[in-house]
Amino acid sequence: MASTSAQDELILVEKAGGVRKFILNRPRQLNALSRKMISQLLQLFLACMDDHMVKLVIVKGNGRAFSAGGDAASVAHDIIKGNWTSSAAFFHNCFSLTYLLATYSKPQVTQSAMLLILIVSILNGIVMGGGAGVSIHGRFRVATENSVFAMPETALGLFPDVGASYFLSRLPGFFGEYVGLTGTRLDGAEMLACGLATHFVSSEKLPALEEALCRANSSDPALISAIINGFSQQPYLKDESAFHQLDVIDRCFSKRTIGGILLAVEKEAVKCSDEWISAALKSLRTASPMSLKLSLRSVLIREGRLQGIGQCVVREYRMICNVLKGEISKDFVEAKSSVFILQGCRSIFFDKDKNPKWNPSKFNQISESMVDRHFLKLDDEGWEDLKLPPRFNLPAHAIAKL
Repeated sequence: MASTSAQDELILVEKAGGVRKFILNRPRQLNALSRKMISQLLQLFLACMDDHMVKLVIVKGNGRAFSAGGDAASVAHDIIKGNWTSSAAFFHNCFSLTYLLATYSKPQVTQSAMLLILIVSILNGIVMGGGAGVSIHGRFRVATENSVFAMPETALGLFPDVGASYFLSRLPGFFGEYVGLTGTRLDGAEMLACGLATHFVSSEKLPALEEALCRANSSDPALISAIINGFSQQPYLKDESAFHQLDVIDRCFSKRTIGGILLAVEKEAVKCSDEWISAALKSLRTASPMSLKLSLRSVLIREGRLQGIGQCVVREYRMICNVLKGEISKDFVEAKSSVFILQGCRSIFFDKDKNPKWNPSKFNQISESMVDRHFLKLDDEGWEDLKLPPRFNLPAHAIAKL
C-alpha cells in the first residue's frame, strides 16, 4: 500500500515496500529547486540510508518538468540584499546532495556485502541546471519523448555545476564541451545516445514501469536494469541532431582556448548551414566571456576529466562562491549604487530583455589570473570549504567516481 503526503508539499513521498518515490512538486515553477526542497531531499535520502527496509528510490517531477534547475530568483533576491553568504549556503547543500547521490549506498551492516540503494531518475520533461544535479548522478536515468536537457549557465554568468564537470567531461569525445559551453538543448534520444540517460521509455509506459519496479522490491542492479529494459525502446535520433556530427564537434571543441573554439566554429559555420552549428555560434558569441573561460578551463576541459566527483564538487563550490561574492567578475553580480543586481539573471529572469551587459565584455580583457582566482579558497570570515562526508565500503559503481 502506497502512502502519499499532502499535495501542497514541495516533495511528495510515496512508500511501497522497500521502494520510495520522491516527487518534486512545484509544477507551476517547473519544479525549480528551492532551499527547502534541497534540504528536504538531503534529509530524505539520508533517512533512506538508515532504513534497512529501503532498497530503491524513484525520483521524478510533477507536471511537465523534472526540474528546470535551482531557484535562481531566490538566489537573486539574496544578493540584491547584499547577503551572498545565504546563497552560498544554498549551493553548499546542493553540492552535498550531489555528492551523496553520486556515491549512494547504505552503511555496511553485514560482513558479506555492501547493501545498495539504487536510484532511478524518471526524466519525463525538462531537466536543466540544478535538476541535473539531483538526477544525472543516479544509477539509472530514464528519458522519454518529453525529455529536454540543458546546462544553460554560461548565458547567466555562471558555469555548469552540480557535478557537471564530472558527468559532462565523460560524454563521448568533446560532446560535453559542446553541451556545456553552448547550453544547447538535447531531447531524450540524444540523451540516450550520449550517455546522459541509461534508458528510453515512452511516457505512456512509465506508470507500468514504476509498478513493476515496486513489485520487484529489489536493490539488485541486474534485476532493475532488466525490468527497465523490458519497457525500453531505441528512439529515433533525428537527422539534424548534432550528435551525428561528433567529428565536427571534436574538431571545434577540442581546442584549448575559447578563442580557438570560436574560430573553429566560425570556420565550420561558413562551410555548412546546419542549424545546430549556427545556434552554437550564436550561443558562444552571446554568452558571458568569463563564464565560457571558467567552464572550459575548470568544468569541462582536463580538470573534470581527471578528477573524481568529490574533487569536482569541492572545486565547483569554490568557484560558485567566488562568483556569488562578485569581486572578480561582475557578470553574475553587478554593483550599482551599493545595490547588488544579478546581471545575467536580471536580463533572463527579471527584465527578460535577454541582453546582459557582460563585464569584461571581451575575451582579451580577461587575464589568466582573473580565471585562476575563481579556484581559490575565499578569504572571508566565516567561509569554509565544502566538507564531504567520508564514504566507507562503497560499491564498485560508486568507487569508480571517487
